[in-house]
Formats: sequence, structure tokens, C-alpha cells
Amino acid sequence: MIVILNARAGTAAKCGNLQSRVAEVFRAAGVDAETISVAGKDIAAAAKQAVAEDHETIVGAGGDGTISAVAAEIAGTQNTLGILPLGTLNHFAKDLHLPLRLEDAVQTIVGGHVVAVDVGEVNGRVFINNSSLGIYPQLVHRRVIEQMRLRIGKWRAGIWAAMHAVRRFPFLDLRIEIEGQTLKRQTAFLFVGNNDYEMTGFRIGARRRLDAGKLGLYLTHRVGRRGLIRLALRAFLGHLSQEKDFEAYLVGEAFVQAHRHAILVAADGEVKWMESPLHYRSRPGALRVIVPRNSAD
Repeated sequence: MIVILNARAGTAAKCGNLQSRVAEVFRAAGVDAETISVAGKDIAAAAKQAVAEDHETIVGAGGDGTISAVAAEIAGTQNTLGILPLGTLNHFAKDLHLPLRLEDAVQTIVGGHVVAVDVGEVNGRVFINNSSLGIYPQLVHRRVIEQMRLRIGKWRAGIWAAMHAVRRFPFLDLRIEIEGQTLKRQTAFLFVGNNDYEMTGFRIGARRRLDAGKLGLYLTHRVGRRGLIRLALRAFLGHLSQEKDFEAYLVGEAFVQAHRHAILVAADGEVKWMESPLHYRSRPGALRVIVPRNSAD
């Protein structure tokens, strides 16, 4: 077993020597786990090396970005993913009903109860939560530019990026091919989830299962700023399904053609330029992951 710890994870920033603490908790559970601390692109490189060295269990310790980077290297192999949810949101861990407390998460990994779950993929890039086009990747891209230009922190740069987005509200002209249908839409966003997302009420953003072998596609018709606020309110009140400007589909794969040669794509929070058309597909059961033994598979 090897533990790949994100040195910049939310919990790491609050703990003086998290690497030693993680190793200590594993030893207390009877496991002498190799623990390494890396950051940025080195996370994926460490996971790739761990797969090459055939570590039976590879633990990602960090937030959703860290877990996604490690899972992308493990997907499609016989290696198993363990998760220490040390980030801020931990969406994937929560949808798997994993404990968030370090000691309990370690006990779950040591328990070794393995299930197979799906991953999504866009042009070969694996994602465990979601991918999106439109508003969100534009905001992240602009935030990075403002951080470099103004030499300010992430949150302040995010405010500047949001103000820029309000002034230049982005619309996408998309041609979407799904299971024999062709959709032509002008939309502010396209959201693609690894399995079906709850889109209304207090559970909005959660998933009931991760093994249905489907992608959830969600998009709006052409609505402006006020329209998006209206949609958000209807989602919170549980009436989104009655909204004529909102569409949802559950599919195995989709092809998305943009009017540009390259388009900004977000996948589990990481934004990069990709060539159009985008090929989205579900990879059923591609990821072996450890979950609590007493949870519903």
C-alpha cells in the first residue's frame, strides 16, 4: 500500500506535519503504509509510478482534485483506490458514503471492502465527478489570469473573474449527438456528470449511485443572467423538472461539437483546452475502490 498525499490539501494547510500523522494512524491500524507528499502535476506522476510498481492499494489523500488525479491512473487496472478525504468539499467521498474523519477513513481502507464504480471520460481524460463547458471553465481560466496579472490570492481573483463573466456573459453554440438524437443548442453551460446528479432540493449536487454506467447531461436553452438565477431558485424549490428552459439526459456516451476548433473544458475542477468534437463516454465498473463494509454497495 502507498499513500499519495497532496501537500496543499485543505487539511494539510491546518496540520503541521500531516504526512507523519497519516503514517502514524495507519501504523495504529496495523498497516505500515508508504506515505509520500507531493503536489500539482506530481500527484498524477506519483500515481502512475505506483501503478507501474504494482502497489495493490493506492491511496489518494486530499480533495476531489487529488482523488481524481490518482483515480485516472488506476481506472482500467486491477489496482485498488483508497480514499482519505482531506479536501474542502470531498464530493466523491460523500457520494461513496465514506467517513470524513481521518481515523475512520483509515479503518475503512484497512477493512479492504472493494466495489467497482464507473468513471466518465472526455477525449481520453478521466473524471470521477463531472465535466463542464461554458461558465465554470471560463471563470476558472479567468481567475488564473487575474491571479498572475494582479498578483493576488485565489478568492480575490475569483471575484474579479466573476465580474468579468457578468460583463461578458458567455454563450456556446453546440451540436450534441446522443443515442440517435442531434440537439442544436445555444447555452450558457453544459454539465456532464459521472452518473445521474440530483438537480433539485436539498440534495442538489449529490448522486444516489455510481455504478449505473451512465452520464448525466444537463443544459439550458438560451437564458441570460436573470434566467440562470430563476433556474437556480426553481432547482432549490424542487420545480426544475417543470422548467421548459432546462434539459436533462441520461446516456452512455455523447459527442459535442462546438463552433470553435478548441474549447475550454473543466474536468473535476481542472481546466484545459480540448479539440472539438468532444467525445464523452461512461466506463462502467472501471475503477476499483474501497468503501465501508456496512454501506450499501
